[in-house]
Amino acid sequence: MSVAGSEDRWVFGYGSLMWRPGFPFIERRTAVLHGRRRAFCIYSVHHRGTYERPGLVLGLASGGAVRGVAYRVAGAQWPEVYAYLREREQPTETYFEAWSELKIDGNGKVRSLVFLSDRKHGQWAGALTLEQQAELIAGAQGLSGRNIDYLRDLVMHLREDGVRDHAMETLLKMVEAREGA
Repeated sequence: MSVAGSEDRWVFGYGSLMWRPGFPFIERRTAVLHGRRRAFCIYSVHHRGTYERPGLVLGLASGGAVRGVAYRVAGAQWPEVYAYLREREQPTETYFEAWSELKIDGNGKVRSLVFLSDRKHGQWAGALTLEQQAELIAGAQGLSGRNIDYLRDLVMHLREDGVRDHAMETLLKMVEAREGA
């Protein structure tokens, strides 16, 4: 962690951080992280499910590339932003932090804080089929609301950013069919 007044830092968002960062930032840029892909691979027992009825949230699984958003945070604000991110993203320590290189707007590069899925954690769901994902997401609800709403927000915001993720759109249709939405 840096000290107040030091250099600016970048934070990568690939899920709800894309549309609801919840922290002050200097700029927001389209970014791509290579070697990882967006996946519903984390059992949610806090934000979108419970221990009795887990849901699923996004993580970064190995392989491919993921398009998201990079936020530049002022060095003076970094300690508070970092503390907020730890509280938000790590309620059950299902991710580990890494500083990874991102491509920014297709031509620049920055080092960014990225929350990667911890494959050794008990909430790691791994490679689930779309059917399995739909079963877990349908009807799940946690402190942050219904799991389907998280999925809807993801699909909607990806579209707004010009990203058509056909697997996520198919998954949403499957969950909506199960919930009768």
